[in-house]
Amino acid sequence: MTTRTDQIDEAVAAARRRFVERRPRTRELHTDAVGVLPGGNTRTVLFHRPFPIRVSRASGSRLEDVDGHEYIDLLGNFSAGLFGHSDPVIAEAVTGALSEGIGPGAHTPHEVALARAVCDRFPTIERVRFTNSGTEANLMALSAARAYTGRERVLAVRGGYHGGLLTFPYEASPVNAPYDVVLCPYNDAVQARTLVEQHADSLAAVLVEPMLGAGGCIPGEPEFLHALRSATRDTGALLIFDEVMTSRIGRHGMQPRLDISADLTTLGKYIGGGFSFGAFGGRAEVMAIFDPSSPNVLPHAGTFNNNRASMAAGHAGLTQVYPPDVAEQHTVRGDALRDRLNDAFGRSGAPYQVTGLGTLMNIHATTAPIRDVEDLAGADERLRELLFLVLLDRGYYIAGRGYLALSLAVTDDQLHGFVAAVDEAASRISHDLPSGVS
Repeated sequence: MTTRTDQIDEAVAAARRRFVERRPRTRELHTDAVGVLPGGNTRTVLFHRPFPIRVSRASGSRLEDVDGHEYIDLLGNFSAGLFGHSDPVIAEAVTGALSEGIGPGAHTPHEVALARAVCDRFPTIERVRFTNSGTEANLMALSAARAYTGRERVLAVRGGYHGGLLTFPYEASPVNAPYDVVLCPYNDAVQARTLVEQHADSLAAVLVEPMLGAGGCIPGEPEFLHALRSATRDTGALLIFDEVMTSRIGRHGMQPRLDISADLTTLGKYIGGGFSFGAFGGRAEVMAIFDPSSPNVLPHAGTFNNNRASMAAGHAGLTQVYPPDVAEQHTVRGDALRDRLNDAFGRSGAPYQVTGLGTLMNIHATTAPIRDVEDLAGADERLRELLFLVLLDRGYYIAGRGYLALSLAVTDDQLHGFVAAVDEAASRISHDLPSGVS
């Protein structure tokens, strides 16, 4: 007798076989890559089974792999690619900046222009410093908090991701920087306040995303986030909002939407115009510890912190391509897409749902309510892989984990086609697996 588990396994195996058969050159390159890169990989998140696609070119909203297959890019480089591929305004800004010389080893006007744009855009950032990644931004923000408060401990949340050296899928990752970290459940306001108060004497900072990003695009509940703000204010710890991803939501990121002012905010991804970039900033009195003209300055090095390409690209992107009005419209567009996808899954009866905020969202293979990462324990990852491979076969590229980050380059017609493909795929999955969908 064929069981539901057998049906799912067979469907995934068939999808993998089709993937392999259609991509001989990709397979060849993967075999070659395994000889020089661990698992053929140098960016873990890009790996998916049976082996990852390899892109030969990208333009606007489209990708082409080495076997000639084209895809509508709905991943947007995990939200760093907000502007699509090679936006002409950003390309012109970068070309102009590089024509002035690469790496002068001195200050340039570009960093001042971007810093002004960042401070104008995000009201809680009174002073800002640049880094080369969101990971660096979060590491520096924690260092600032520990130096400012004279305390060592950090409170983070389960499911939080703050870069390759600060990730907490359920517990601390073994590659994490060696901070003294206490973990809190996400969206548990009572436990959050209790833990902050319990560690009040040693707690330097709370580091939290207003929406878990890599943790599954799970929005933070206002009660939970306000509890953290209130508790940190009462105990003298700093509240750090990691808005590396969510700063693209609406005109000014999540803080005005939540009516919360964090002490420090970290940024990255699209704010460098799609180049390597990160930033951290906040209250002027906290950031003053980095003032090199002060006697007890906290050092912050980085050869390419103010590199011309990221500075020019970031300024053009933030002020010309993605000004506040466009950001608000794009956020509404993303909310509408998420609703349409959930409607499609509901019509089909397939066991999927989409969570997220604005243009950042994640497809999960479960219909149970999702408030934190623990709620994803019952999701069937085989069904998620099956949907990913089916959509890839139809020419739509999302992350293997179900994540989407909508770029400005994706057209309404392309989104209409994507929703139709999801509707068709979900209906087919529901039909082929009748014993398991309800």
